[in-house]
Amino acid sequence: MVNESTRLSARDWARAALTAIANGGLAAVAVEPLARTLGVTKGSFYAHYRNRDELIAAALEEWVRGHSAAGLAEFAAIADPARRLRELLTVVVQSVQPLAPSVHLSLLGARHDPRVRDAVSEVNRARLELLDRTYRELGLSPDRAASRARVAYATILGLSHLAQTDPDGPHSAALADEVTAVFLPS
Repeated sequence: MVNESTRLSARDWARAALTAIANGGLAAVAVEPLARTLGVTKGSFYAHYRNRDELIAAALEEWVRGHSAAGLAEFAAIADPARRLRELLTVVVQSVQPLAPSVHLSLLGARHDPRVRDAVSEVNRARLELLDRTYRELGLSPDRAASRARVAYATILGLSHLAQTDPDGPHSAALADEVTAVFLPS
């Protein structure tokens, strides 16, 4: 709960909307329940947004910002491609929490919405570009690097999906080592 004297920012609302999306898809983004969750009145919402659609757009922008090129900048800056891939895969596997909802996977149910389709496409494109570049720098041909990037990314999404349904979910250091061993060319 937020202290009544604390003024929430537009970003606070967008992040709360992302949590709602992760837990229940776009349909879960509703002003009154979000206000209750945040411990404020609906007036706080209207100080930042005119309507729910603006909030959804802001939430998608927030998600894209954190999960596309800008969110991957720390990894992209790692000069050694093997280390980059190892660190990226390790962080991904270790960050997956059993039974935790995923914004990315929840958004797939709303992919008919052009805003969602664009956001998911941008995040997918940035992630695949980083993986593709990494595999090319590791010496794979452009075609093989593109294929390996897609398989690695599909595995990452699969691990995320598995974590949503498996209480013994994939998040251990041992699994991170296995994923790295599989996807790091020898």
